[in-house]
Amino acid sequence: MRVRVKQMKLSLFFVISLLTFNAHASIINLGSAASFSVLGEAGVTNTGPSSIFGSVAGSTGTPAVTGFPPGQVIAPGVLFPAGAGNAGLGTPFGDATAAYNTAMGLSGFNEGTASLGAGGLLSLAPGVYNFTSATVLLNGLFQLDAMGSNSAEWVFQIPFALTTSSASTVQIINAGSAGPFTGSITWAVGSDAMIGTTTSFLGTVISNSAGDQLLTGATIGCGRVISLTASVTLDTNVIQSGCQVTSGGIVNGPSSVPEPGTITFLSFGLMVVWLKRARLTRRR
Repeated sequence: MRVRVKQMKLSLFFVISLLTFNAHASIINLGSAASFSVLGEAGVTNTGPSSIFGSVAGSTGTPAVTGFPPGQVIAPGVLFPAGAGNAGLGTPFGDATAAYNTAMGLSGFNEGTASLGAGGLLSLAPGVYNFTSATVLLNGLFQLDAMGSNSAEWVFQIPFALTTSSASTVQIINAGSAGPFTGSITWAVGSDAMIGTTTSFLGTVISNSAGDQLLTGATIGCGRVISLTASVTLDTNVIQSGCQVTSGGIVNGPSSVPEPGTITFLSFGLMVVWLKRARLTRRR
């Protein structure tokens, strides 16, 4: 009987949380930062053939962006060698800071010291969730239940650090019909974020007082990585701000970066096809 009562209370909370959050979802607005996939106030460093589907910049004060190439910024994304503005609202870093403050100021459900994924919280409905542990650990599969919506919203308030174990996964389930996912996932992190090796992550990470690291092969979908006061370090990653709902109502992260050998092979194949077409054109 007690178990049923507890389950009913949790269900009621999720419904109330969802209704309350939906009324404020539009408040979290990245403004001019929305077109960026990577923003590092103290610069951006990349290693390996990362593919960034969105703009990349340091700040105008510390604009250094290194490792492009071998990393590539996919059009219409732009690489900003002189950095992006950080002087208040209307600039990328100013707007990102406002979004962080808004996210941290929302009322939500207190998850205390709970971890995410294996051994912790396995699935969460749309809403606002805050944590108190020094490091929030994501380990294994962590699912976000969209409850039939393609525009579901989640905010995670993490006062200190966010760390994911290697090969961890964030996945949206029970979304609506196949097509673009128009909702958002915001990870407001007080200190720093480290996305572990080959992790498939979803959402926008905004860290406040330290740098962010994406370890080898980690990917981010439905979001971006932003460090408001420090740097961002990349290593053979894929970052996409957009994402798609499959016919099964699932949203996964982007696929990993192709191995250098695969890229070479594909390039060679495309060149062969082009030469054959050129020969046919000449014969005509």
